[in-house]
Amino acid sequence: MAKRLHTCTKASTCAAISKKHLDTLQQVRRIWKPVVFLVCLIPAVLVVTDAFELTGRLGANPVEEIQDRFGIWALRFIMVTLAVTPIRRLTGWNWLARFRRMFGLFTFFYVLMHFLTWLFLDQGLLLSAILEDIVERPFITIGFVALLLLSALAATSTNGMRRHLGRRWQTLHNATYVIAVLGVWHYWWQVKKDITEPLTYAVILAVLLGARLIWSWVHKKRRLRAAHQTPQRS
Repeated sequence: MAKRLHTCTKASTCAAISKKHLDTLQQVRRIWKPVVFLVCLIPAVLVVTDAFELTGRLGANPVEEIQDRFGIWALRFIMVTLAVTPIRRLTGWNWLARFRRMFGLFTFFYVLMHFLTWLFLDQGLLLSAILEDIVERPFITIGFVALLLLSALAATSTNGMRRHLGRRWQTLHNATYVIAVLGVWHYWWQVKKDITEPLTYAVILAVLLGARLIWSWVHKKRRLRAAHQTPQRS
């Protein structure tokens, strides 16, 4: 009787936890996703309003300022994207995973805006100048490679593409780490004097990637220990 009562209590607790988890996911989908989406758009809106109001907030070189702002926000969003998993593991906030794809797509959006600003406003769509810059200026070459990789990830970010690619999807999307490194590298080479800001992003990226390597090593060690402790079947 006591055993049955314990089983019932355990089942009821599990059901309550599952219901709470489901309610949280529904709340995230219904309320928080639109809110976070709008918040992620704010930097772009501010850049556009500053550009059209001509208030002088963009400085003496507005085109360069617009490029820099979009580029900085692209870096911030890829850092936020990479931070989702470590924060989720530390806090148990599994609902954060629901925002990872959104953050990744906003990374692509801001990189694309950064590139289009350079393409239209800086280069004036002059093909010869564009190709010359991509080939002869290493930091632009790196940025262009990062854009191509990020475009592939954005194009395959849907659930349908994930099912279609199967295991290859995860292999492809591991390129996020490469893109983050290229993004920081691109910024570092672009800065001419004060490297404080790119160095800050480099440190943040090193911490995020280091955390993933440590967790991967710990997880592998636990699996090996569990496999070693499991009695062999005769």
